[in-house]
Amino acid sequence: MPPEGVKARIDKLGGRTWSRTKKRVKAKIKDMAERLIKIYARRTSATGTTYSIDTELHSEFDGFFPYEPTPDQLTSIREIKSDMENQLPMDRLLCGDVGYGKTEVVARACFKAVYDGRQVAILVPTTILAEQHYENFVARFSAFPIKIDFLSRFKTKAEQMQTLGALAGGDVDIIIGTHRLLGKDVHYFNLGLLVVDEEHKFGVSHKEKIKAIKSHVDVLSLSATPIPRTLHMALSGIRSMSTIETPPEDRMAVKTTLARFGADIIRDALARELGRGGQAFFVHNRIKDIYQIGKFIQDLVLEARIGVAHGQMKEKELEQVMHRFFHREIDILVSTSIIGSGLDIPSANTIIINRADRFGLADLYQLRGRVGRSNVKAYAYLLIPGEDSITEEARKKLEAIQEMGYLGAGFRLALKDLEIRGAGNMLGAQQSGHIEAIGFDLYMEMLEQAVSELKGEKTAPKVETELDLNITALISEDYIESPELRLSLYRKIATAKKVEILQKILNELRDRFGPPPEKTKRLIEIMQLKVMASGLSITKIQNVSGRYRIFFADETGVTPELLFALQKTRKGRVRFLPEGGIEIDMRGKKWADVHDELQDVLHELADN
Repeated sequence: MPPEGVKARIDKLGGRTWSRTKKRVKAKIKDMAERLIKIYARRTSATGTTYSIDTELHSEFDGFFPYEPTPDQLTSIREIKSDMENQLPMDRLLCGDVGYGKTEVVARACFKAVYDGRQVAILVPTTILAEQHYENFVARFSAFPIKIDFLSRFKTKAEQMQTLGALAGGDVDIIIGTHRLLGKDVHYFNLGLLVVDEEHKFGVSHKEKIKAIKSHVDVLSLSATPIPRTLHMALSGIRSMSTIETPPEDRMAVKTTLARFGADIIRDALARELGRGGQAFFVHNRIKDIYQIGKFIQDLVLEARIGVAHGQMKEKELEQVMHRFFHREIDILVSTSIIGSGLDIPSANTIIINRADRFGLADLYQLRGRVGRSNVKAYAYLLIPGEDSITEEARKKLEAIQEMGYLGAGFRLALKDLEIRGAGNMLGAQQSGHIEAIGFDLYMEMLEQAVSELKGEKTAPKVETELDLNITALISEDYIESPELRLSLYRKIATAKKVEILQKILNELRDRFGPPPEKTKRLIEIMQLKVMASGLSITKIQNVSGRYRIFFADETGVTPELLFALQKTRKGRVRFLPEGGIEIDMRGKKWADVHDELQDVLHELADN
């Protein structure tokens, strides 16, 4: 939908105006891609640390993880370790939903760095998160002689100086801290890995300092909903990205409700949570009247123990409030968005966010992620003063976060944010104008193509194969009951770009839910055919009463010789169509045989 007061211009598809618009945007995209490539070329020409391959000790460290890693976690770990074993400095974005196990992936990368005698710095946006990460890492590494420390405003000046001395002297292996780690007085003995948690939470000056450290060390950036600019670069093939979309076992999606601010809905939500023995957050992002809101909540739920937390409190006071909430001495924590980063309190399963329209998508998602971190059903309430008083962009954001209540939605939400806000000021605000001119999907496709061309990679226009096979394929309710989980899996299957990834999804389904029914197996098989066909620039595969027709795009790499060879191997069953393409007679065959033959045909056509 165009901005209010702006009339959308409609171009005739294939017309001169549309052609000129595409040509103009393509030239601008190429110019921008060249500048991006230069920025990242400087990095790829640098030589980083080449870490040694894993040993028995690495396996022993992995074995201390008390849970079964999800398939996505294992894939991310492999990708990160592969980067670390390469001499080019790593610059990878790890995008994983809140509570989906990014910390364990980071722990294994840290162990790899420390094993080779390098230091690790973990940069986090808040003091509370620094302390929580510190406690988690001390517990995770407790069986190994690794020195872990932290830097934040919770430490006295003397304690900070002591930590800085140990860090510079090589007596600290892993340092965890806030932007305090970016201070001029912070010196490392042998820094090898920098982990940045929620980079978008840091200010411009902090980002510049992060950039300076990045030039010579491996960098791993973490996010549940990466900011559009970062995501844009990752999707454009300029920056590597790993994603964790598999939910941990027994995890349930958070039920999200958009409602008008009112005493009844607040009282009911809080009373229900306390009634089942849980805790709750009430987020009010204005320090000015946060204590008045605290009193308002206390009057609504008289039996509750209320605590207030915000960033301008004295360190010890804030630490004490958070400590009391963590140890269940407080029932309802009224706070600013300070609780939005990484707090892990499994007993807190209701969150109410006041003036949700004033938050960004990533912030809303992070806040909602404070609940639903166990196997208890969790609830999030997004309160607004009324639909008439919020902006169109805010309405879109709130609709998006409601729609994406399924597990693993963080990455999809970031894509939605990219659509709503545009790619941001990557190298100038004009890029959002280009997105408006040709549409988000085409813009991304053209940028990916421009980057590939500049990298010297062979590029061909992408062809989306249409499949019309007259066969039922689905994930049934009998197999997977949760509609959110089914939707998540449909999305995962639909966006897979490789046959191997689809096979992994099938294996994952077997492991988690038992042998898949025939219709679910068919869904994976059909998508595998689609992936193979798209790679050959096949525009359509159509079943016409048992005769399967295959049509090709003009730019297909399939040669006439391969088609004639196909006709020879299947005597009498292959014919050339007057409108182009071929037809294979498979009348009377069952789906299993049809699938196998189509797969063989596509393999033979790819043999060039």
